[in-house]
Amino acid sequence: MAAYTDPHASQTASAASARFKGAAGVPVPVYAALDLGTNNCRLLIARPARNGFRVVDAFSRIVRLGEGMSPDGCLAEDAIDRTLDALRVCAAKMARRGVTVARHVATEACRRAANGAEFLYRVHRETGIQLEIISADEEARLALSGCASLLHGDTPYALVLDIGGGSTELIWLAVEPGGRPKMIDYLSLPIGVVTFAEKYGRDRIGEESYSRMIETVMESLQSFDRQHGIGQEIACKKVQMLGTSGTVTTLAGILLDLPRYDRDRVDGSYLDFSDIAAISARLAGEDFAARSARPCIGRERADLVVAGAAILEGICRLWPVGRLRVADRGLREGILLGLMDRTAQEA
Repeated sequence: MAAYTDPHASQTASAASARFKGAAGVPVPVYAALDLGTNNCRLLIARPARNGFRVVDAFSRIVRLGEGMSPDGCLAEDAIDRTLDALRVCAAKMARRGVTVARHVATEACRRAANGAEFLYRVHRETGIQLEIISADEEARLALSGCASLLHGDTPYALVLDIGGGSTELIWLAVEPGGRPKMIDYLSLPIGVVTFAEKYGRDRIGEESYSRMIETVMESLQSFDRQHGIGQEIACKKVQMLGTSGTVTTLAGILLDLPRYDRDRVDGSYLDFSDIAAISARLAGEDFAARSARPCIGRERADLVVAGAAILEGICRLWPVGRLRVADRGLREGILLGLMDRTAQEA
Protein backbone atom coordinates (compact mmCIF):
# COMPACT_ATOMS: atom_id res chain seq x y z
CA MET A 1 0.00 0.00 0.00
CA ALA A 2 1.25 3.46 -0.84
CA ALA A 3 -0.10 6.84 0.09
CA TYR A 4 -0.52 9.16 -2.87
CA THR A 5 1.37 12.38 -2.37
CA ASP A 6 1.79 15.26 -4.77
CA PRO A 7 3.97 18.12 -3.49
CA HIS A 8 2.43 20.45 -6.05
CA ALA A 9 -1.12 19.79 -4.87
CA SER A 10 -0.87 19.20 -1.11
CA GLN A 11 -3.12 22.13 -0.25
CA THR A 12 -5.72 20.96 -2.75
CA ALA A 13 -5.60 17.44 -1.31
CA SER A 14 -5.90 18.67 2.28
CA ALA A 15 -8.85 20.87 1.43
CA ALA A 16 -10.61 18.08 -0.43
CA SER A 17 -10.05 15.56 2.36
CA ALA A 18 -11.40 17.97 4.93
CA ARG A 19 -14.76 18.06 3.17
CA PHE A 20 -15.37 14.34 3.82
CA LYS A 21 -15.65 13.55 7.52
CA GLY A 22 -17.33 10.72 9.32
CA ALA A 23 -19.82 10.94 12.18
CA ALA A 24 -17.02 11.51 14.72
CA GLY A 25 -15.52 14.30 12.64
CA VAL A 26 -12.66 12.08 11.47
CA PRO A 27 -11.72 12.56 7.80
CA VAL A 28 -12.88 9.65 5.65
CA PRO A 29 -10.03 8.18 3.59
CA VAL A 30 -10.24 8.61 -0.16
CA TYR A 31 -8.89 5.64 -2.10
CA ALA A 32 -7.61 5.30 -5.66
CA ALA A 33 -6.77 2.33 -7.86
CA LEU A 34 -4.89 2.85 -11.11
CA ASP A 35 -4.50 0.03 -13.62
CA LEU A 36 -2.10 0.58 -16.52
CA GLY A 37 -2.44 -2.26 -19.00
CA THR A 38 -1.20 -2.97 -22.49
CA ASN A 39 -4.16 -1.18 -24.03
CA ASN A 40 -5.90 0.90 -21.37
CA CYS A 41 -5.18 3.28 -18.52
CA ARG A 42 -7.96 3.14 -15.92
CA LEU A 43 -8.48 4.96 -12.65
CA LEU A 44 -11.11 4.50 -9.96
CA ILE A 45 -11.46 6.81 -6.94
CA ALA A 46 -13.78 5.83 -4.11
CA ARG A 47 -14.75 6.29 -0.48
CA PRO A 48 -15.74 3.44 1.86
CA ALA A 49 -19.45 2.67 2.13
CA ARG A 50 -21.50 0.22 4.15
CA ASN A 51 -21.51 -2.39 1.40
CA GLY A 52 -18.03 -1.84 -0.03
CA PHE A 53 -17.30 1.55 -1.55
CA ARG A 54 -18.85 4.43 -3.43
CA VAL A 55 -17.14 5.66 -6.57
CA VAL A 56 -16.51 9.40 -6.58
CA ASP A 57 -14.53 9.65 -9.81
CA ALA A 58 -13.31 7.44 -12.64
CA PHE A 59 -11.20 7.73 -15.77
CA SER A 60 -10.46 5.41 -18.67
CA ARG A 61 -8.44 6.04 -21.81
CA ILE A 62 -7.11 3.74 -24.51
CA VAL A 63 -3.35 4.42 -24.59
CA ARG A 64 -2.03 1.29 -26.40
CA LEU A 65 1.16 1.24 -24.37
CA GLY A 66 2.16 -2.13 -25.79
CA GLU A 67 1.55 -1.20 -29.42
CA GLY A 68 4.50 -1.13 -31.78
CA MET A 69 7.10 -2.50 -29.39
CA SER A 70 10.52 -2.52 -31.04
CA PRO A 71 12.28 -5.77 -32.04
CA ASP A 72 14.38 -5.52 -28.87
CA GLY A 73 11.23 -5.36 -26.73
CA CYS A 74 11.20 -1.65 -25.92
CA LEU A 75 8.06 0.43 -25.50
CA ALA A 76 7.61 2.84 -28.42
CA GLU A 77 8.13 6.54 -27.76
CA ASP A 78 4.72 7.59 -29.12
CA ALA A 79 3.03 4.96 -26.93
CA ILE A 80 4.92 6.30 -23.91
CA ASP A 81 3.83 9.87 -24.74
CA ARG A 82 0.16 8.81 -25.02
CA THR A 83 0.39 7.01 -21.71
CA LEU A 84 2.07 9.91 -19.92
CA ASP A 85 -0.71 12.22 -21.10
CA ALA A 86 -3.31 9.88 -19.58
CA LEU A 87 -1.35 9.49 -16.35
CA ARG A 88 -1.14 13.27 -15.95
CA VAL A 89 -4.94 13.35 -16.06
CA CYS A 90 -5.02 10.62 -13.40
CA ALA A 91 -2.59 12.52 -11.18
CA ALA A 92 -4.70 15.68 -11.45
CA LYS A 93 -7.88 13.80 -10.58
CA MET A 94 -6.29 12.17 -7.53
CA ALA A 95 -5.01 15.54 -6.30
CA ARG A 96 -8.37 17.21 -6.87
CA ARG A 97 -10.25 14.44 -5.04
CA GLY A 98 -7.86 14.45 -2.10
CA VAL A 99 -6.76 10.84 -2.45
CA THR A 100 -5.06 9.64 0.72
CA VAL A 101 -4.46 5.94 -0.03
CA ALA A 102 -3.67 4.59 -3.48
CA ARG A 103 -2.11 1.77 -5.43
CA HIS A 104 -0.94 2.15 -9.01
CA VAL A 105 -0.21 -1.06 -10.90
CA ALA A 106 1.17 -1.89 -14.34
CA THR A 107 0.67 -5.24 -16.04
CA GLU A 108 1.71 -7.15 -19.15
CA ALA A 109 3.24 -4.42 -21.33
CA CYS A 110 5.53 -3.28 -18.53
CA ARG A 111 6.29 -6.86 -17.50
CA ARG A 112 7.59 -7.56 -21.00
CA ALA A 113 9.23 -4.24 -21.82
CA ALA A 114 13.02 -4.11 -21.92
CA ASN A 115 12.80 -0.42 -20.99
CA GLY A 116 10.14 -0.96 -18.33
CA ALA A 117 12.25 0.35 -15.43
CA GLU A 118 13.21 3.46 -17.41
CA PHE A 119 9.54 4.04 -18.25
CA LEU A 120 8.48 3.76 -14.58
CA TYR A 121 11.18 6.25 -13.55
CA ARG A 122 9.98 8.70 -16.18
CA VAL A 123 6.35 8.30 -15.07
CA HIS A 124 7.29 9.07 -11.46
CA ARG A 125 9.43 12.03 -12.46
CA GLU A 126 6.82 13.61 -14.73
CA THR A 127 3.55 12.75 -12.96
CA GLY A 128 4.40 11.87 -9.36
CA ILE A 129 2.76 8.46 -9.80
CA GLN A 130 4.76 5.49 -8.49
CA LEU A 131 3.80 2.55 -10.69
CA GLU A 132 4.25 -0.99 -9.42
CA ILE A 133 4.67 -3.84 -11.92
CA ILE A 134 2.66 -6.78 -10.59
CA SER A 135 3.00 -10.44 -11.53
CA ALA A 136 0.44 -12.29 -13.62
CA ASP A 137 -0.48 -14.27 -10.49
CA GLU A 138 -1.29 -11.14 -8.50
CA GLU A 139 -3.13 -9.64 -11.45
CA ALA A 140 -5.37 -12.70 -11.57
CA ARG A 141 -6.01 -12.64 -7.82
CA LEU A 142 -6.89 -8.95 -7.79
CA ALA A 143 -9.23 -9.31 -10.77
CA LEU A 144 -10.93 -12.24 -9.04
CA SER A 145 -11.33 -10.25 -5.83
CA GLY A 146 -13.01 -7.47 -7.76
CA CYS A 147 -15.62 -9.61 -9.51
CA ALA A 148 -16.10 -12.62 -7.17
CA SER A 149 -19.46 -11.34 -5.92
CA LEU A 150 -20.99 -12.26 -9.30
CA LEU A 151 -20.27 -15.98 -8.85
CA HIS A 152 -23.08 -18.38 -7.93
CA GLY A 153 -22.63 -20.50 -4.83
CA ASP A 154 -24.68 -23.40 -6.20
CA THR A 155 -22.15 -24.29 -8.95
CA PRO A 156 -18.99 -25.92 -7.51
CA TYR A 157 -16.44 -24.73 -10.10
CA ALA A 158 -15.83 -21.56 -12.08
CA LEU A 159 -13.70 -20.28 -14.92
CA VAL A 160 -12.93 -16.58 -14.72
CA LEU A 161 -11.38 -14.94 -17.78
CA ASP A 162 -9.84 -11.54 -18.39
CA ILE A 163 -8.89 -10.75 -22.00
CA GLY A 164 -6.30 -7.98 -21.97
CA GLY A 165 -4.21 -6.16 -24.52
CA GLY A 166 -1.06 -8.24 -24.17
CA SER A 167 -2.22 -11.32 -22.29
CA THR A 168 -5.28 -13.30 -21.29
CA GLU A 169 -5.70 -14.44 -17.69
CA LEU A 170 -7.73 -17.54 -16.84
CA ILE A 171 -8.54 -18.64 -13.31
CA TRP A 172 -9.85 -22.09 -12.35
CA LEU A 173 -11.79 -21.95 -9.09
CA ALA A 174 -13.61 -24.06 -6.57
CA VAL A 175 -16.69 -22.19 -5.39
CA GLU A 176 -17.54 -22.93 -1.79
CA PRO A 177 -21.07 -22.65 -0.32
CA GLY A 178 -22.10 -19.01 -0.15
CA GLY A 179 -20.12 -18.23 -3.31
CA ARG A 180 -16.69 -17.99 -1.67
CA PRO A 181 -14.06 -18.68 -4.37
CA LYS A 182 -10.89 -20.67 -3.81
CA MET A 183 -8.29 -20.42 -6.57
CA ILE A 184 -7.09 -23.82 -7.75
CA ASP A 185 -4.81 -22.57 -10.52
CA TYR A 186 -4.42 -19.80 -13.06
CA LEU A 187 -2.98 -19.46 -16.54
CA SER A 188 -1.58 -16.34 -18.19
CA LEU A 189 -1.57 -16.68 -21.98
CA PRO A 190 0.78 -14.34 -23.88
CA ILE A 191 -2.14 -13.59 -26.19
CA GLY A 192 -4.17 -10.37 -26.12
CA VAL A 193 -6.20 -8.10 -28.36
CA VAL A 194 -3.21 -5.93 -29.29
CA THR A 195 -0.86 -8.83 -30.01
CA PHE A 196 -3.47 -10.64 -32.13
CA ALA A 197 -4.48 -7.48 -34.01
CA GLU A 198 -0.87 -6.73 -34.85
CA LYS A 199 -0.40 -10.25 -36.20
CA TYR A 200 -3.69 -10.87 -38.03
CA GLY A 201 -4.85 -7.39 -39.06
CA ARG A 202 -7.06 -4.54 -37.92
CA ASP A 203 -9.55 -4.01 -40.74
CA ARG A 204 -11.67 -6.74 -42.30
CA ILE A 205 -10.55 -10.16 -41.02
CA GLY A 206 -10.87 -13.09 -43.40
CA GLU A 207 -12.43 -16.38 -42.32
CA GLU A 208 -9.10 -18.19 -42.48
CA SER A 209 -7.35 -15.69 -40.20
CA TYR A 210 -10.26 -15.62 -37.78
CA SER A 211 -10.30 -19.42 -37.57
CA ARG A 212 -6.54 -19.47 -37.03
CA MET A 213 -6.88 -17.13 -34.05
CA ILE A 214 -9.52 -19.37 -32.49
CA GLU A 215 -7.43 -22.48 -33.07
CA THR A 216 -4.35 -20.82 -31.53
CA VAL A 217 -6.30 -20.05 -28.36
CA MET A 218 -7.75 -23.55 -28.12
CA GLU A 219 -4.35 -25.18 -28.60
CA SER A 220 -2.84 -22.93 -25.94
CA LEU A 221 -5.44 -24.06 -23.40
CA GLN A 222 -5.29 -27.83 -24.00
CA SER A 223 -2.65 -28.59 -21.37
CA PHE A 224 -4.46 -26.53 -18.70
CA ASP A 225 -7.70 -28.32 -19.57
CA ARG A 226 -6.15 -31.79 -19.24
CA GLN A 227 -4.32 -30.92 -16.04
CA HIS A 228 -7.53 -30.00 -14.20
CA GLY A 229 -10.13 -32.11 -16.01
CA ILE A 230 -12.13 -29.00 -16.80
CA GLY A 231 -13.93 -30.54 -19.77
CA GLN A 232 -15.21 -33.42 -17.65
CA GLU A 233 -16.57 -31.05 -15.00
CA ILE A 234 -18.31 -29.01 -17.71
CA ALA A 235 -19.89 -32.20 -19.09
CA CYS A 236 -21.30 -32.81 -15.60
CA LYS A 237 -22.70 -29.24 -15.54
CA LYS A 238 -20.53 -28.28 -12.57
CA VAL A 239 -18.89 -25.17 -14.08
CA GLN A 240 -19.90 -21.53 -14.39
CA MET A 241 -18.03 -18.90 -16.40
CA LEU A 242 -17.42 -15.25 -15.61
CA GLY A 243 -15.77 -12.76 -17.94
CA THR A 244 -14.21 -9.42 -17.04
CA SER A 245 -12.74 -7.49 -19.96
CA GLY A 246 -13.53 -4.90 -22.58
CA THR A 247 -14.24 -7.65 -25.09
CA VAL A 248 -16.90 -9.24 -22.92
CA THR A 249 -18.59 -5.97 -21.96
CA THR A 250 -18.53 -4.75 -25.57
CA LEU A 251 -20.25 -7.89 -26.85
CA ALA A 252 -22.83 -7.58 -24.07
CA GLY A 253 -23.52 -3.98 -25.08
CA ILE A 254 -24.03 -5.07 -28.70
CA LEU A 255 -26.36 -7.89 -27.66
CA LEU A 256 -28.42 -5.47 -25.56
CA ASP A 257 -28.53 -3.09 -28.56
CA LEU A 258 -27.52 -0.16 -26.39
CA PRO A 259 -27.48 3.27 -28.05
CA ARG A 260 -24.45 4.02 -25.84
CA TYR A 261 -22.58 1.94 -23.31
CA ASP A 262 -24.41 1.57 -19.98
CA ARG A 263 -22.46 -0.10 -17.18
CA ASP A 264 -25.56 -0.64 -15.03
CA ARG A 265 -27.18 -2.75 -17.74
CA VAL A 266 -24.04 -4.63 -18.76
CA ASP A 267 -22.55 -5.55 -15.38
CA GLY A 268 -24.05 -8.82 -14.17
CA SER A 269 -25.78 -9.62 -17.48
CA TYR A 270 -25.33 -12.88 -19.40
CA LEU A 271 -24.02 -13.84 -22.83
CA ASP A 272 -25.15 -17.14 -24.31
CA PHE A 273 -22.40 -18.84 -26.31
CA SER A 274 -24.63 -18.87 -29.38
CA ASP A 275 -24.90 -15.07 -29.16
CA ILE A 276 -21.12 -14.75 -28.72
CA ALA A 277 -20.56 -16.79 -31.90
CA ALA A 278 -23.16 -14.86 -33.90
CA ILE A 279 -21.95 -11.41 -32.85
CA SER A 280 -18.30 -12.37 -33.34
CA ALA A 281 -18.98 -13.65 -36.86
CA ARG A 282 -20.74 -10.40 -37.78
CA LEU A 283 -17.92 -8.29 -36.42
CA ALA A 284 -15.27 -10.34 -38.23
CA GLY A 285 -17.15 -9.83 -41.49
CA GLU A 286 -17.31 -6.06 -41.10
CA ASP A 287 -14.59 -3.59 -41.96
CA PHE A 288 -13.11 -0.99 -39.63
CA ALA A 289 -15.63 1.70 -40.64
CA ALA A 290 -18.65 -0.50 -39.99
CA ARG A 291 -17.38 -1.58 -36.57
CA SER A 292 -16.52 2.04 -35.71
CA ALA A 293 -20.14 3.03 -36.33
CA ARG A 294 -21.38 0.67 -33.62
CA PRO A 295 -22.07 2.78 -30.50
CA CYS A 296 -20.53 0.30 -28.04
CA ILE A 297 -17.32 0.01 -30.08
CA GLY A 298 -16.32 3.33 -31.67
CA ARG A 299 -13.10 4.13 -33.51
CA GLU A 300 -10.79 3.45 -30.57
CA ARG A 301 -11.82 -0.21 -30.25
CA ALA A 302 -12.84 -1.02 -33.82
CA ASP A 303 -9.46 -2.48 -34.80
CA LEU A 304 -9.15 -4.64 -31.66
CA VAL A 305 -12.63 -6.03 -31.02
CA VAL A 306 -12.38 -8.88 -33.54
CA ALA A 307 -9.16 -10.13 -31.98
CA GLY A 308 -10.88 -10.11 -28.58
CA ALA A 309 -13.92 -11.90 -29.98
CA ALA A 310 -11.69 -14.63 -31.45
CA ILE A 311 -9.96 -15.14 -28.09
CA LEU A 312 -13.31 -15.36 -26.33
CA GLU A 313 -14.73 -17.73 -28.94
CA GLY A 314 -11.70 -20.01 -28.65
CA ILE A 315 -12.27 -20.24 -24.89
CA CYS A 316 -15.98 -20.92 -25.37
CA ARG A 317 -15.41 -23.64 -27.99
CA LEU A 318 -12.97 -25.55 -25.83
CA TRP A 319 -15.08 -25.14 -22.70
CA PRO A 320 -18.79 -25.21 -23.77
CA VAL A 321 -20.31 -24.03 -20.49
CA GLY A 322 -23.18 -22.54 -22.51
CA ARG A 323 -23.32 -19.03 -21.12
CA LEU A 324 -21.04 -16.48 -19.52
CA ARG A 325 -21.78 -13.88 -16.87
CA VAL A 326 -20.48 -10.41 -17.68
CA ALA A 327 -18.50 -8.37 -15.16
CA ASP A 328 -17.77 -4.69 -15.68
CA ARG A 329 -15.50 -4.83 -12.65
CA GLY A 330 -12.22 -6.51 -11.83
CA LEU A 331 -8.66 -5.39 -11.16
CA ARG A 332 -9.32 -1.84 -9.98
CA GLU A 333 -12.16 -2.95 -7.72
CA GLY A 334 -9.95 -5.70 -6.31
CA ILE A 335 -7.24 -3.16 -5.54
CA LEU A 336 -9.71 -0.86 -3.78
CA LEU A 337 -11.16 -3.66 -1.65
CA GLY A 338 -7.66 -4.77 -0.69
CA LEU A 339 -6.63 -1.26 0.32
CA MET A 340 -9.76 -0.77 2.39
CA ASP A 341 -9.38 -4.13 4.13
CA ARG A 342 -5.80 -3.31 5.02
CA THR A 343 -6.75 0.11 6.38
CA ALA A 344 -9.46 -1.50 8.53
CA GLN A 345 -7.01 -4.06 9.89
CA GLU A 346 -4.49 -1.35 10.76
CA ALA A 347 -7.06 0.85 12.50
